[in-house]
Amino acid sequence: MRRTIGSSSVLGVLLLLATVAWAGKWSAADYPLRVHIFQFNAHSHYYNRVLDAVDGEGRANLYENGQPKGFDFSYQCGARLMVSPGFETYLARWKKPGRELAILLPTLGGKPGEMNECDLAVTLKEDTAYFKHNGLMDEEPTAKFKDWMVRHQYDPEHGLDQPVNPPAEPAQNGAPAQPAAAPSGSQ
Repeated sequence: MRRTIGSSSVLGVLLLLATVAWAGKWSAADYPLRVHIFQFNAHSHYYNRVLDAVDGEGRANLYENGQPKGFDFSYQCGARLMVSPGFETYLARWKKPGRELAILLPTLGGKPGEMNECDLAVTLKEDTAYFKHNGLMDEEPTAKFKDWMVRHQYDPEHGLDQPVNPPAEPAQNGAPAQPAAAPSGSQ
């Protein structure tokens, strides 16, 4: 029993040192892809009242070589995921092309630029991209989504992170109209 606890402590210290050594050592050039997370579920796992891991599944779009592609994913990370607000995207790269993506998550409460890597096991959708309209998630052919991207000069891989003249969402409850978070079929 004592030997197991001692071995676990040494392993824990080594993992902590490896994490500290990795913190802040990433380059945007190493993560050329972009991922927009629309929805996910999460289950948090704790060890001694400290967050140990979070796992779940969700839906997102991948932007690769100027093309959008929807995908479903499962994940297990050391930090919590967050839905991409508005048109924001996460930096990403392939770990296993077509099967596993690594995305960079900002460390909440960490130093500026401090990131954690999270692996997503993906199932790419065939000729489909996700979007939200009136708060509801839907899917459409990638060619239609790509047309919207071109019309609104939206290309997150190349720094065009905010669409030009996005369609306005209808006002609800007297609130001012808000930009839509994705293309709609009426444009």
